[in-house]
Amino acid sequence: MATASLSATPRTDKGTGVARKLRQTGQVPGVIYGHSRQPQSLAINTRELERLLSQVNAASTVIELSVDGAVARTLIREIQRHPFKRQILHVDFQELVAGEKVTVSVPLRYIGTAEGVRNAGGILEEVMHQLHIRVDPSAIPDHIDVDVTNVAIGHSLHVSDIVLPEGLTVLDEEDATICVVAAPKHVEPTPVEGVAAVPEAAPEPELIRKPKAEEEEETK
Repeated sequence: MATASLSATPRTDKGTGVARKLRQTGQVPGVIYGHSRQPQSLAINTRELERLLSQVNAASTVIELSVDGAVARTLIREIQRHPFKRQILHVDFQELVAGEKVTVSVPLRYIGTAEGVRNAGGILEEVMHQLHIRVDPSAIPDHIDVDVTNVAIGHSLHVSDIVLPEGLTVLDEEDATICVVAAPKHVEPTPVEGVAAVPEAAPEPELIRKPKAEEEEETK
């Protein structure tokens, strides 16, 4: 299980204007919620948040969020960004409760070289990059390995083929394709600059009429 630490400051003011002023002062508005607590508005240092997000997988990392001296174990549930500037506009944290399972997205890590790639020049196409699972927060994996070593050309792996750690419940369809080893694509030869292509010889036309000399011989 991956964990990280972050600090936040509680705030009481709300509204679009307040959120805009927070961003202008280098802070990101946020909220922490959970079934055992009332939603609480927060302010998070923008640089610290961006640094954290650049180092972890936000969807599956447990964030130990320090708020006013108290530490809560949380998951980031939503990150709102500006559509063009990619600026973080708002972030939602869900407080975790021991023994209460949560739904998370865990990245897939492909390991090995597929048999179809090694011996037949195939191409490994990664169809899925993450798996949706339900798990206890204390057992959230950093990633899930997918061993592709024995996948031949033209064959694929599905969700049901993945060996999972105990305690995980997969929410994706069992027959969903994880990856496939496709045949290599045919590449047309590239013409060499300065060398004209030699045209194919035109086929000789089929003779429909007899030559004139033969016609004259037959009329004699």
